Amino acid sequence: MAWYQAPREWEDRVHWLAQTLHGRSRWRFSLVLLGALFAGGRRVVASWIRAAGVSHDFQDFYFFLQSVGRRWKELGSRLLILLLPILKDQQRVLLAIDDSPTKRYGPCVQGAGIHHDPTPGPSGNAFCYGHVWVTLAVIVRHQWWGTIGLPICSWLYVRKQDVAKIPKRFGWTFQTKLQQAADLVIRAAKLLQHHGKQVWCVADGAYAKRPFVQPLLKQGITLVGRLRKDSALFDLPPVETKKRRGRKRKYGLNRICLAKRAAHRHGWQEVTCMVYGKEVAKQFKTFLATHRTFGGAIRVVIVQEKTGSQFFFCTDVNASVREIIETFADRSAIEQVFHDVKEVWGSGQQQVRNLWTNIACWHVNLWLHTLTELWAWERAAVALVHREDSPWDVAERRPSHADRRKALQAACLRNEFSRSLPPEQYPKKFRSLLQRLLRITLSC
Repeated sequence: MAWYQAPREWEDRVHWLAQTLHGRSRWRFSLVLLGALFAGGRRVVASWIRAAGVSHDFQDFYFFLQSVGRRWKELGSRLLILLLPILKDQQRVLLAIDDSPTKRYGPCVQGAGIHHDPTPGPSGNAFCYGHVWVTLAVIVRHQWWGTIGLPICSWLYVRKQDVAKIPKRFGWTFQTKLQQAADLVIRAAKLLQHHGKQVWCVADGAYAKRPFVQPLLKQGITLVGRLRKDSALFDLPPVETKKRRGRKRKYGLNRICLAKRAAHRHGWQEVTCMVYGKEVAKQFKTFLATHRTFGGAIRVVIVQEKTGSQFFFCTDVNASVREIIETFADRSAIEQVFHDVKEVWGSGQQQVRNLWTNIACWHVNLWLHTLTELWAWERAAVALVHREDSPWDVAERRPSHADRRKALQAACLRNEFSRSLPPEQYPKKFRSLLQRLLRITLSC
């Protein structure tokens, strides 16, 4: 067994997460995470087990992943509690929801099916065979590095025609992506609201539909998203001066055409806002409208871009234009999360077949992403990346997630080397050789 000496704060957080697992097997959780942290090459589960040094016990670790997959909801809730210290100064917490596919191979992969591929690549195939994960992330603005996404948990989306292929003993029932997304957001919002937080949620236009919107509004969550240019918008209902029988009007009588309003030359205003880490000036129009999906009035913002007009909405009619534009721009953090968990942690490379094992493997990568960001939260850039090794790089660029992962690996190895002998007792030449060895190891 490889006895990695992880930093104390890392061990404390992992121990807190593992409390929801069975007492006789929870000790394996930290080994799985450290094995995935140090795994190289193709990131299959076997490489996790080899890196953790537990190859003699590989079968029990495969079975253990099934128990992790069954408890993903409880583990995700505990991870959200770990984020509360960095959210203590924020009255408003922003959640982001989106879905992403991971490809699979083989006919016996439980839960896999044919799904739309948003990034077809050079092949140009519009569809792929694999899993789709509806993922929830907390979006936080770091004091030095801007907007960062911290993934919490995901629902595995299985198409209705593929549910029958899953063994009945799993008790899997069909849910649409919208229902799964609403469930994830509401579960997180209840916990955050219990701690006195105001919850906003940002999503792309595909989620601006009743099964997702209505449950969130009932929970008191403010929703920000994108509108289609042909959305069925109406003006505000007329003020009724005379009493009449029946309910008051919710929607106006006149249809609003977003394309025509965006094409009109007059009425544009300017606002300065922080978009993708830069202060930029945006030309906009804003007004109140009603829409049946939202069951009442919403604030609509039209933003003039070089590629054409963009249309956004917010269910809080008192929200400012700057808040709406910046909130939707922060949604890009969840796209960066999908990139990092696939490229840095190798999500999708674990070609396992069992349903719960697939769920566990995806979540292990998500939780490693968040735990690594938490470990690096208060550390300066000079402690996470050495720019002198890359003089051609931009010195002011924030450390990437891969840089933070390598810094965590280096911290574990330094703790391991210094456990037997304090570093100051090493000869200077030996310390220099050890530093070179660490850089060679972490650059592979």
